[in-house]
Parts: sequence; C-alpha cells; structure tokens
Amino acid sequence: MPFGRRETMNKTPDMFCFQCEETARGEGCTIKGVCGKPAEVANLQDLLIYLLKGISLVHTQGPAEANDEVDDFVTVSLFATITNANFNPDDFTEKIHDALEIRDMLKEKHDIRSEHDAVTWTPDSDDDIRAKARSIGVLDTENEDVRSLRELITYGVKGIAAYYHHATVLGERDAAIPAFMQRALAATLQDRSVDELVDLTLQTGDMAVRTMALLDRANTSAYGHPEPTDVHLGVRGNPGILVSGHDLRDMEDLLEQTADTGVDVYTHGEMLPANAYPAFKQYDHFVGNYGNSWWEQKREFEAFNGPILMTTNCLVPPEDSYRDRVYTTGVVGYPGMEQIPDRTDGSKDFSGIIEHARRCPPPEQLEDGDITIGFAHDAVTGMVDRIVEAIKAGRIGSFVVMAGCDGRHADREYYTRFAEALPDDAVILTAGCAKYRYNKLDLGDIDGIPRVIDAGQCNDSYSLAVIARKLADAFNADDVNELPIAFNIAWYEQKAVAVLLALLSLGIRNIMLGPRLPAFVSPAVLDVLVEQFNLQPNGTVEEDMSQLLSRGDDA
Repeated sequence: MPFGRRETMNKTPDMFCFQCEETARGEGCTIKGVCGKPAEVANLQDLLIYLLKGISLVHTQGPAEANDEVDDFVTVSLFATITNANFNPDDFTEKIHDALEIRDMLKEKHDIRSEHDAVTWTPDSDDDIRAKARSIGVLDTENEDVRSLRELITYGVKGIAAYYHHATVLGERDAAIPAFMQRALAATLQDRSVDELVDLTLQTGDMAVRTMALLDRANTSAYGHPEPTDVHLGVRGNPGILVSGHDLRDMEDLLEQTADTGVDVYTHGEMLPANAYPAFKQYDHFVGNYGNSWWEQKREFEAFNGPILMTTNCLVPPEDSYRDRVYTTGVVGYPGMEQIPDRTDGSKDFSGIIEHARRCPPPEQLEDGDITIGFAHDAVTGMVDRIVEAIKAGRIGSFVVMAGCDGRHADREYYTRFAEALPDDAVILTAGCAKYRYNKLDLGDIDGIPRVIDAGQCNDSYSLAVIARKLADAFNADDVNELPIAFNIAWYEQKAVAVLLALLSLGIRNIMLGPRLPAFVSPAVLDVLVEQFNLQPNGTVEEDMSQLLSRGDDA
C-alpha cells in the first residue's frame, strides 16, 4: 500500500526516502535507509534539496546570466544527496548554511520578493535547522501523480548533476545544463499540471543526453578514447591503494603522485573502466582491477589490506576493522573518516593516503585472470564493418543492452541467469556496474567480437546510444527500434534514473526495467510511460528472453 502524507500515517516516520531501488518494502525507508543512511541525514538532505529549489526559484527569476559559483554549489550539493554518497550530518548542516547564504545573496541582488517558504524560511539556530528538516519532505506533495513526477524530475536532475560535476572538474562547462537543472528544480515548487510535468520529465532526459555527451568529451579529451584492454584481476607483492567511485581526475592525480613510491594502484567497482584510457596506461604501477561491484566492498576492502580512496558515491557504511583505511574526497563523506580536501588550484594532495599505504601489507589475492573492457563508441565504431558483416552472415542474431546498476539483493541473480541463457549469437552491450553480474562469465566471442561489449561507467551508457545509432546508419534504418537490439536495464540510484530518461528521450521503446520498478512512480505515471514507450518490468528469465528476442526477430 503506498504511503500517504506523513500526518495520515499511523505513526509519523522518522524519515521518508524512496529514491533508490532497494527502498524498504518497495515503498519507502521510514526509520533508517537500507543504504545505511540515518534518519537525521535523510532529513537534512530533504532540507538541502528544498533550499536548492528555493535558490533555483530565485536564480531563475533574476536576469538570465550564468553564475559559476551558484551553479557549482547547486550541482555539488545535488550530487552529495545521491544514494551512498554522503552519510555525514555535519556536511549537510554546513551545506544548508551555505545554501541560505547563497539564496539570500541572490534575493538581494535580484530584488526577488517570492513568498514561497523555500525562499523566505530562515533559521535562528542549528536546532531550527534540525526541526525544519524533520518537518518537510517528498510526502508534503498531496497529489500522488504530481509527487511522482516531481520526484522523477528531481532524481533525474541529481543524476545530471553528478555527470556535470565530473565534466566541470575536467574543465568542460555548458551553461545550459545548470540553467536547466535550476529551472527544473524551481518547477517542482510551482503549480504545474501533470501534462506539464510529463513534458519536463522528457526534457530532463534530453538534458541527460547532452550532459553525458559533454562528460564523454571531457574524459576523452583529457585521457584519450578508451581502447580494448585486457585488465588483470590478480595482485602483486607491493602495498596498494584501491580507488573506488567514478572520478577520473582523482585517478590521474593519484597515479601521478604514487609514481616511484613503491605503491601500486588498483581500481574497484565503477573505476574499472579507467584501465582502458590510454593516458593511464603509462603508469607501470597501475596494476588492474580488484574485486567486484560496490555492494561487495565490505569483504573486498577488508581483504585489500591497504587504504581505499572513495571518489564518489557507492560507499557502504564500513566495518570497524577497516574503517581507518577508508579515505573520502569530493562529495563523499562519513563520520570519522579522513576527508581529502578538494583541489583549489592544481592537484589534490594524496600524500597522507600514500604514506598510509606504505605502512600496509600487500593486498590478499581474491581472483586471477583477465577481463576485456574498453569498448566505448570510438572503439566499436572501428568494428562496425565487422559487426555488420557478422549480422548479415547470421553469426550475430541480436544485441541486448544490459546496462545500469548492480545491487545486493538476491533478485539481481536474474541478470546473471539472463546472460547465461542468451543464445550463442547474442551480444551484450553494457555499461555501469550491472556488468559485474556477467562480465566474468566465459561467453566467448563471435568473429573476434566479444559477446560482452563493455562501454564503461554508467555515464558511458551514452556510448551505447551512439553505437546503436552507428548500427542504424549502417543498415540505413531511420529508427533504432527497427534494429535487433533489446533493452533489459537494471537500476539502483539516481544516475540510473537520468540514464533511463536519456534513453526515453532518444525514442528507445520496449525497455525492460528491474529488478523492481521505482517506488516513486505512481500507477498513473507508469501508465503514461507504458503508453508512450512500452516501459515494462522484468518477469522471469524465460518470459523476458522470449519477448525481447522475438522483437529482435521482428526487426
């Protein structure tokens, strides 16, 4: 049964959060987040988002001018509220104070007289902040469908903010992106019809595509286009630093500073794709990848023995046994963990974590062998002729896009079983940490084309869209949906929401989404998505296999 407004529930919840796939009972976390987020942090995040909407309302009512300070604050603050990014209440209290200062500066500068509470509310103390944080949240929107669309837009904007932040760190900016984010946030405070909000949801997808294209340009301009690469899964006898998250600029700084120190560097989780960038291959102490997806980090961080650098979201609350070896930086935060300050000019200072590593034993070996990665759009474009030939000869029968997020629940085994059950002429296109469910299976290749084509991180789902477009061009198809390409997408957090909206904005139909549909999508909003795009939930492996591959036969 869906939750209603807070005051209509039998018991006022300590918090309410339903932004990720693992939300409690498939409805909402009300005592503590399944991710480990305490109620205090969840409520402070709600208040910060509320004030960011207030900033956006003020900023968009003023003259149309870019303000990098305001844009970057809104972007980074949104990113910090993504699932598994920051668990530190002090960080959010500080951001709330900063938000109030920025909002009031804009009000005075542009002489804004809005009466909305998000624009006028001012606390007298931190106690006022905590009380306000407990009193507001997503359930304050009474209309279920309006609430659903407001949250869908907000979560898509959070994903856009994450990708835009990574681009700006590498010097790429596009003023239209933060301007849209703020227009969208402001709209969620305004009286908008369901039809207007549906239209804004699709615009959010358009901007997600634009943002991922910008980040792709930022990454490839800085580090070269990813190359097909065999990544080693074993270890060496030196002490090491394990890098998790998504931030390639942090990887660059760390590799430069660890050169000639006797400390090796390994990737974990969504940092695996860093191994395919040409600029990073020059470092002979860059060993390879250690471990698997984000949710296995408790076992894997324990076994690594050395320090771990968390560069972005995907932090799991740590065990005491290795807590003092986890360093956070950027938007990541956790009480008691050492935070490496942001760069102000030049590189971040990683000397502390490097010295820590030198005192540690080498990592324990978890596995051996290699996996092949590095098939972003540039690499696959170079293979298009071979792929087209294999399709025309009947050796490749279909492609299945299995991108998105991994998660810890047992129903995620569906994706492993689905990959294993695919016919031998099917090729998987993947990006994001969902690939850890099948990227180490021995699925072989077709004419030298691997049956798991790994484009990279979750943001590199953009590459999959580019690849699909290249194939459509090769077959003179006007519509990607005419190709033998099926979409079976896994989601977990808000960057995946941005990716899904991006695919919908590109006109991709018939997407299967799982392992569960988002709790924040109301039945009526789901009906709209089904009607316009035939979006549907996963069923069984057998049912979904038959349905998806029969579409490929029709194409």
